[in-house]
Amino acid sequence: MTSLFVEGSNARDIATSLEHAMRSGALPPGSALPPVRQLAVELGVNPNTVAAAYARLRAAGRVLTAGRKGTRVAGAPPSPTPVYAAPEGLRDLAGDQVDAALLPRLRGQAWTQALAQPLDGVAGDAPLLAQAAHWLQGQGLPGEDLGCFSGALDAIERALRQHARPGDRVGVEDPLWPPLLALLHSLRLVPVALAVDAQGMCVPADGVLRDCAAVVLTPRAQHPTGVAMTAARWRALRRALRACPHTLLILDDHWGPLSAAPLAMAGTLPPLWLHVLSVTSSLGPDCRVAVVSGTPGLVQGMCAHQALGPRAVSRWLQGLVAQLWRQASRGRGRGSWQHMAGSYAARRAALAQALRRHGVAGDWERGEGLHAWLPVADEAAVAQHMAAHGWAVQAGAPLRLGSGPAIRINLAALGLRDMGRLARDLAAALRAVS
Repeated sequence: MTSLFVEGSNARDIATSLEHAMRSGALPPGSALPPVRQLAVELGVNPNTVAAAYARLRAAGRVLTAGRKGTRVAGAPPSPTPVYAAPEGLRDLAGDQVDAALLPRLRGQAWTQALAQPLDGVAGDAPLLAQAAHWLQGQGLPGEDLGCFSGALDAIERALRQHARPGDRVGVEDPLWPPLLALLHSLRLVPVALAVDAQGMCVPADGVLRDCAAVVLTPRAQHPTGVAMTAARWRALRRALRACPHTLLILDDHWGPLSAAPLAMAGTLPPLWLHVLSVTSSLGPDCRVAVVSGTPGLVQGMCAHQALGPRAVSRWLQGLVAQLWRQASRGRGRGSWQHMAGSYAARRAALAQALRRHGVAGDWERGEGLHAWLPVADEAAVAQHMAAHGWAVQAGAPLRLGSGPAIRINLAALGLRDMGRLARDLAAALRAVS
């Protein structure tokens, strides 16, 4: 049967023949490839030749190997996620926007300094990396081996390309940030759901981490629950990681300077680690810049890979972020880190208090970040009920792997005066679908 679509006497020709069968549809996604020895007998070649052909296809992301399940044709990369737009007439609480009114403002000379950057030069802007290094050291992290990338997703992708190969398993939080899941699928990596509770990512059963090439976790302001990993939970997770010296720990610290929670893993990091400090959640989505610190060899490899493509993040954008960071670090007034963090925290507390008045329990104040995560019995029904009352909320399905149903609410789109009406409508929706 296999000889109908596979031919060749060397690894290259066999791999090319198999790729042709995949493109023509003779081997659709999910199809099992013949065992190595079986195909070697049919083609009259050494089994090592077939194994080398399969290795070529695996390195190209065309096939996945899953132990006793054998080698199978990889699925097609996912289509780009369509840009979300709230239905006309609804108040948009489903997006990822920040509150622009809270952001720092640059005027006069600050703008000039931000844009007075050469078009070429070193990969990282010295003022931005110096600010990041100072902040990292204040958090208890090394600030020597740094890199600058185009946002958190770009940094995570480059780290995974350095450390993982198609078919590898990657531990992720559940629920999680949806773009991370899309990234794993595009890299043909297999997500492994790790539950999240009030103390952060839960420690999985023995053997789960050992099978993972990497683990991506949010140390604080977990998206979407808002929880921070506690010191006790980190100690338990670190003990598990000690038995997994080849597992890369990636810390997506998107809330960074806005967080009131300590970094639980400071000073106790595993041998393979990467800390990603991005500013899209604090300074806005157009500030697509992330500074990374991590295991020297990993960071150097990421920077070398970047140099082969985009070469560097825009020097102008780096200068702008450096000036905005400097502005936000001053004082406690509008535009400061402290004012931004306090405003979002006040909205979270106000919503929790308003919901309690309507009999909806939930310890919302413990969380941080732009979003609130509310468990519900039926996501679609609650979202439909809220839409009927003028609110667009995010159903939790795109953010979940195996965790229970919930809805996500963007706090940046709300003012304190909105909380009473929102809580009343939420409580009514929960009663209607209970």
